Amino acid sequence: MAELSRRKILISGTALGALGAMGVASPAQADDWTWPASGSIAGSGSGADPRWVWDDEADPLLASLFQRGLIPEVNRLLYDWNRNEQPLPAGLPEDLRDFMERARQLPAWADPAKLAAGARFHVLKGNYIVVLTIVGAGMLATSIPKEARAVYYSAGGADLKDRVAKTNILAYAVRPANAWSTGGTAVVEAVKTRLVHAAVRHLLQSSPYWTGPIPISQEDMLVTWHTLATFSMRGMRGWGVRMSSAEATGYLQSLQVMGHMLGIRDEFMPATWETSYTQSDIVLPRNMGPTREGVELNAILRTMLAEMTSGPGGIDKPLVNAFSRYLTGNQVADWNGIPREPLWDPLIRTAWPLLVKFREGLIGLPLVPATAWLLDEMIKKWSTYYLTRGAETKIVIPTGNRPS
Repeated sequence: MAELSRRKILISGTALGALGAMGVASPAQADDWTWPASGSIAGSGSGADPRWVWDDEADPLLASLFQRGLIPEVNRLLYDWNRNEQPLPAGLPEDLRDFMERARQLPAWADPAKLAAGARFHVLKGNYIVVLTIVGAGMLATSIPKEARAVYYSAGGADLKDRVAKTNILAYAVRPANAWSTGGTAVVEAVKTRLVHAAVRHLLQSSPYWTGPIPISQEDMLVTWHTLATFSMRGMRGWGVRMSSAEATGYLQSLQVMGHMLGIRDEFMPATWETSYTQSDIVLPRNMGPTREGVELNAILRTMLAEMTSGPGGIDKPLVNAFSRYLTGNQVADWNGIPREPLWDPLIRTAWPLLVKFREGLIGLPLVPATAWLLDEMIKKWSTYYLTRGAETKIVIPTGNRPS
């Protein structure tokens, strides 16, 4: 697998495409776990390497549920468990009920004031967050070999629209002011996703197409977390998005709580944006590169995005290609098989920063080019689609791998 350089991922003040400034590194570089646990939410750690740590509670539990043939009944019982304050449904196996009662508790370090600030930030900067955590992170995910292969060979790989919708249920669940409290759904969706991850670990080990270690290790989850959290914050900072210190801290807190609820150990969860950047520069480079599965998934993803924004002139797919390349940079785009668009690539590099400046009140309307409004409309359609799909879709435990 091709590897990225460990040097700091740079972002210019006007374009996120500088995320692509990642050079090819020597395969011989050390891969020791060097991130200090003193920079974590826990403040200290066991010294464990997250590549060889999974989920000590959920994994044996799900393996047992599979062995007892209980997964279909568990899915039936949990189907209408939707809100944080709802009691768990009657009839669940006692070991599963005990685990879920523990797993649904917020960490002691969760700060209601910070979470409220994070919710306000989601409202204020929602369009940027959608672009970065849905489109940008989706493109990054297909350039992470273990993640791309885990998606491809699991049940979700056979229906990527459904898989993407389920992935983004949690992304939208953390946005409301009551995300983690009464009336919210983030706790429910996080706990269900944690169960799904444990099921995928169990199932993929029996797939004839899966090779290598058990999937979705703590490091794999950290990699995914950084494609959402660190990537989005670096992107917004690079674009010059205005935010207060409280808003930035609140946004981080919402993502930290999400990571904890998904089963990431506190000793691995960065405590600040600065320690997050440091950890990201360790785990992302050594976990990225091209795969056949990633190229195929990325092509499906871009087709889906283009279908949502189809219009006259047949320009939508090239526009999606150009915006995807802009978000991730040339290296990742090439790994993903995203074609270069001679017309749209330079237009996007110019139009998007100007649209951001307009939205942030830094320039006037006459300076915004027509291309920027195509992007603006495209993002609105993406947001509407994912909100709608999220309302219609349920997270359920898979019962098998990719059928084909």
